[in-house]
Amino acid sequence: MFIGATSAGALSDHIGRRRALIVTTMWYSTMSLLNACAWDVPSLFAARLLTGMGLSGMTVVAMTYIGEVFPSRVRGTFQARILMFGLIGIPATAYVARLAVPAADWGWRVIFIWGALAIFFPLVARKLEESPRWLEHRGRHDEAEVVLARIEREGGEAALPASPALPAPPATSSIGITGLITSGAGPRALLLIAVWFCQTLGFYGFNAWVPTLLAEQGIPIARTLSQSLAISIGVIPGAFVASLIADRWERKYLIALVAVLVGTFGMIYGLSFSTWIIVTFGFLVAMGQQVFAPMLYAYTAECFPTNARNTGAGLSYGIGRLGNAVGPLIVAFLYATYGHRSVFAYIAVCWVLVALLVMAFGPRMNARTLA
Repeated sequence: MFIGATSAGALSDHIGRRRALIVTTMWYSTMSLLNACAWDVPSLFAARLLTGMGLSGMTVVAMTYIGEVFPSRVRGTFQARILMFGLIGIPATAYVARLAVPAADWGWRVIFIWGALAIFFPLVARKLEESPRWLEHRGRHDEAEVVLARIEREGGEAALPASPALPAPPATSSIGITGLITSGAGPRALLLIAVWFCQTLGFYGFNAWVPTLLAEQGIPIARTLSQSLAISIGVIPGAFVASLIADRWERKYLIALVAVLVGTFGMIYGLSFSTWIIVTFGFLVAMGQQVFAPMLYAYTAECFPTNARNTGAGLSYGIGRLGNAVGPLIVAFLYATYGHRSVFAYIAVCWVLVALLVMAFGPRMNARTLA
């Protein structure tokens, strides 16, 4: 996922958001089909690796594309709305798996075919416009004006709240890593790498390990899975809540507040084995994580200049996801040495670090016209 995110970010800054979105979506869809054709464990592992590259690449391109094509006053709102609809795929996929996997020995292959349905994305991608901001920064001013006029015609005047106008940037501005450094956005990149890294430790530390930890403490696996299913229901309401608040108050403060709440809810969750507390606070953690996610997506894209926006977002997201390499080692050490409560304390600390980093060093970005 590190390779996919960083590569796709740089690619998008060079060839454009729309084309990069099509390329990455086609990549992970094709690789998902390759999973369905796997003939042994090594081939499945290789296919999963390639799928993850495409999926992470698509994620960073999409967060930037959404940030650039929607007006500044509603960037966070639309990040959350789009994520909310995407999250519907989680229960839908679970239902497909429930039907397909027990049906035949090859039923698991159906899940990967289902995951490859986005291979038809180019058929609808013709409706998508290239980011006018990217076109402007590449010196294609006439094309940018045509795209803006088309968006205004299709969406109506109310669809584009006014934002302060900025002078057109020079077409010769550097792109990619060079543009990131020369634009002075390097410190923001370091900040967001740290934020994404801590967020990854906290997010996946909870989601990946909690069912295992509960089972290790003597809770039957069937009950653990039932509780996990009940908890997962919170993801869609979480994105909906984010759509209501993301642009209402300053984003950095909301990100910090939600991070602290998620850490607190997770700590309470880990201190109890009462079913109603586990389900209630697990639900709140799941919901809080999806309130947090679209706001961080929007914030990440906002913090970088257009000529290096996807490169910066890709580096932040990609290096941050390397937390998945060290997170399981930390959890295993803490659990073996200090017990399960230390794991939940560690997860809470990760979320608090996210809040402190954003509050101390994060710029204010709400309703700002992108550079």
